[in-house]
Amino acid sequence: MRLIDLESYDPITIQCHDNPDADTLGAGYGLYCYFRSRGRQVRLIYSGKNRIQKSNLKLLVEELKLPIEYVKPVGGKLPPVEGLLITVDCQYGAGNVTAPQADAVAIIDHHQRETRDVELCLIKPGLGSCCTLVWQLLTEAGYEIDDGAGLGTALYYGLYTDTNQFSELYNPLDMDMRESLPYDKRMINLFRNSNLSLRELEVAGVAMIRYSYNDDYGFSVIKAQPCDPNILGIISDFLLQVDVIRTCVVFNEVNDGYKYSVRSCIREVNASELAVYLAEGIGSGGGHYEKAGGFISMRLYEERYPTLHAEGYFNNRMVEYFDSFQVLYSGEYQADVQDMELYEKKRIPIGYVEADKFLPVGVPITIRTQEGDLELTVEEGLYLLVGLTGQVTAVCRAEFEHAYLPLDERYTMEDYRASAEYAPVVKNRADGSSLVLTDHARKCVPTGQLRIYAKPLEQGVKVFTLWDKTRYLLGRPGDYFAVHCDNMQDIFVVERDIFTQSYDRITGQI
Repeated sequence: MRLIDLESYDPITIQCHDNPDADTLGAGYGLYCYFRSRGRQVRLIYSGKNRIQKSNLKLLVEELKLPIEYVKPVGGKLPPVEGLLITVDCQYGAGNVTAPQADAVAIIDHHQRETRDVELCLIKPGLGSCCTLVWQLLTEAGYEIDDGAGLGTALYYGLYTDTNQFSELYNPLDMDMRESLPYDKRMINLFRNSNLSLRELEVAGVAMIRYSYNDDYGFSVIKAQPCDPNILGIISDFLLQVDVIRTCVVFNEVNDGYKYSVRSCIREVNASELAVYLAEGIGSGGGHYEKAGGFISMRLYEERYPTLHAEGYFNNRMVEYFDSFQVLYSGEYQADVQDMELYEKKRIPIGYVEADKFLPVGVPITIRTQEGDLELTVEEGLYLLVGLTGQVTAVCRAEFEHAYLPLDERYTMEDYRASAEYAPVVKNRADGSSLVLTDHARKCVPTGQLRIYAKPLEQGVKVFTLWDKTRYLLGRPGDYFAVHCDNMQDIFVVERDIFTQSYDRITGQI
């Protein structure tokens, strides 16, 4: 669904969820500005039992002059609206929005899907904020976002708050919006410094008194009273300062589910991965290696765990997580290859870019992919490889020439088996410029000299490789554990689908 698909409707009512937050206000305002520029009659509304009360949100509305209207429900219902109703950052029929009847309904949201009977629907749960989704729609429609009417500031602050001050930022589109939006820094500072009330200070204190601690795995779980999601991050950050706590989860109940914050101070636990694990099948999560968070849908949770209270769920799920993997360290682990098969890398084309031909040597760059950011400095002879799923790895010229044969063909975004929602981008951190990697990529094929021992995993593993001792590769049951034949200390894991596409089993001795 695109914005142009909705332009035939007039009038248009844009509805934020009940008890609005900065994300729904910013996203709703973005849609309001767009349709108003197209000459439509537009209203921006919200409902529910209470008007906006938080000081930072009242400031947001007042300072940016957001045209938001409160519509009080009568008997739990709202009067019907003419034309099109767009629910933003929420879904028509869900429990967190008092939605009226309308001639037509559309949904623009970034939470897990909760409704199936609305045809005009755009839901992307992988995004950190609904503001990002609206920004993407506006950009695709050619709508120029400036901050003359405060739109850039509203979108920026919506992402800022919904990702816990960017600590739970992980989607490349979220990062792109943050870096491209014009915004008023003074306003953001004003909103940010009006975020914590005396009541929320009390909530944080009470929550920390009621902690639970697991001595076997060094984690803590805390349930907080209803509060702004940012307070969960404040509590989590404080918990990690306790000497025996290595990871923690702080959560509370919101209108339609559970919001939670995750922290880790050890390399063996990636907070982003843990946040995804906690919401598997019932929500969404993500963030950074040390800080992350997520949301669990109340409806999906109650369908799967009808008799389990939330605190029990989070504690049980944490134990399951730690029990689900073994940690292996390259250089320390002695692999037994007796029960492993011999494989050779297939001659499947992948992409490569000679970085120093397009970027100055010594320049710091960020390579942004769907999997996350990779930061490094351009060196002479640096090659960037684009894999089968759009992942990017860096190798030196000697490694490239040993393992790959360059071809005289272009390598495009269509050549790899990614979701195609995001093409790898290289960002020059020195001057702020960007280039799409596949615009400069050529094809290459493995020379056939790369051989490994490998076997399918029966249990999850985390492998710290020789080339990265700070972050692990995660292997799940069914993925492949591998050892380089020319260096038995060089161990790694490969996802099952990528492995079957990339390697052929061979017989005989090396």
